[in-house]
Amino acid sequence: MVNITYDASGDLISSNGVNVYNMGDIAWTLASTALVWIMIPGVGFFYSGLLRRKNALNMIYLSMMTVAMVSFQWFFWGYSLAFSDTASPFIGDLKYFGLRNVLDQPSVGSAKVPALVFCVFQLMFAAITPMIAIGAVAERSRLGPLLAFVFAWSTLVYDPIACWTWNTKGWSFVLGGLDFAGGTPVHISSGTAALAISLYLGKRRGYGTERLAYKPHNTTYVILGTVFLWFGWFGFNGGSALSANLRATQACIVTNLAASVGGLTWMFWDYRLERKWSVVGFCSGAISGLVAITPGSGYVGSPAAVLFGFMAGTVCNFATQLKFIFKFDDTLDIFASHAIGGIVGNVLTGLFAQASVAGADGITVILGGWLDHNYRQLGIQLADSVSGLAYSFVMTTIILWIMHFIPGLRLRCDEETEILGVDDAEMGEFAYDYVGIESELMPRSEYNLGASAGNREPRHTAATTSQISEQEKDAKQLAGEA
Repeated sequence: MVNITYDASGDLISSNGVNVYNMGDIAWTLASTALVWIMIPGVGFFYSGLLRRKNALNMIYLSMMTVAMVSFQWFFWGYSLAFSDTASPFIGDLKYFGLRNVLDQPSVGSAKVPALVFCVFQLMFAAITPMIAIGAVAERSRLGPLLAFVFAWSTLVYDPIACWTWNTKGWSFVLGGLDFAGGTPVHISSGTAALAISLYLGKRRGYGTERLAYKPHNTTYVILGTVFLWFGWFGFNGGSALSANLRATQACIVTNLAASVGGLTWMFWDYRLERKWSVVGFCSGAISGLVAITPGSGYVGSPAAVLFGFMAGTVCNFATQLKFIFKFDDTLDIFASHAIGGIVGNVLTGLFAQASVAGADGITVILGGWLDHNYRQLGIQLADSVSGLAYSFVMTTIILWIMHFIPGLRLRCDEETEILGVDDAEMGEFAYDYVGIESELMPRSEYNLGASAGNREPRHTAATTSQISEQEKDAKQLAGEA
């Protein structure tokens, strides 16, 4: 056990008698750990609400399964592979295997908190990332093989990218890349992995027909998931300062501002099509704003956060149409919201990062971005983004195809499971007492081709005046009958 003492002010003195840790900084980092944890079931509820009733429960289950599996992986070797202080430019070694000697020494992330505190905080980032990615399996995957996939993906994809981004020995860190809270390790990696998963699994049964022209089954779950995510993101970004200081405060301010502007922007873009105020659109935009501000939250000022939110709400909204152009079934628009949103955030960080904002903690020194006339920074941000995207896509695809040829580890479920629902077929449990599948049993010949919904964001087709008038007429008729 470590032998610690306290000084006259109550700060913790490490066993070597040299390092002094402020208890307030430790308390804020641990509180942020809990905030980020609540985001993980938040992702599950958000995804669950967007799907059909028969597939609602397994997404919430997967959020908890991911926490458990990654917690073990992080203890086993994940932390060491990402944050050992004897790492290579690409990945760490097994110096801290089994969290051996991860105690009161200064952490790789900051000398202001001990390694043990930093370890549990970073665990939450490692846990939420694969959960974002495996939302791409929605409605067409077996659940058992996902246990192996999460362990393998965390080891082979997340840990190396986290190492090169945040470890002081990582190539992107040494090059001067600015990623405060996970634009590349969390969002670009998971969003790109979701694209790879979607391409590997193929289209759902009835893709392109009215069988998949459904609306989110529980919009309340979507809102609840967004609440958990928005709430937890204060710890996600603010906690990445690893200290209770002005930089953490600024990170919280820009986080909230970017989410607000992103939500409003996406909602306004959707209103132009349907003339409806979509809460799903608002929630999607808020999350895209949160994604974009993540890499820049400790580097940019409040005015820039408005642009982060607007650009994320706009670019991610239109990026949802890529699935229709390139004919892939990204059910929950994870690639558009997280991969594209992460790239937007990285690029804007290269433009608007300021040395004065980063230095609000009294320690950090950076050259800034274009706003500080450091024009080289944009190239570094682009290199980091492209590297994360390419590495995640290729490695995820390799993992999926290796599992494909191992008996019992193939992800794709059969057609019967799709019809019955993953909840019943794979879990034998339900989110609701009643789950209707009658429409799924209709012969394929009776499907109405051309439908484009059944996704987080449908095809962008403006409603005609006659369609809007017909909708209003139907609403008045229903109101009169009531």
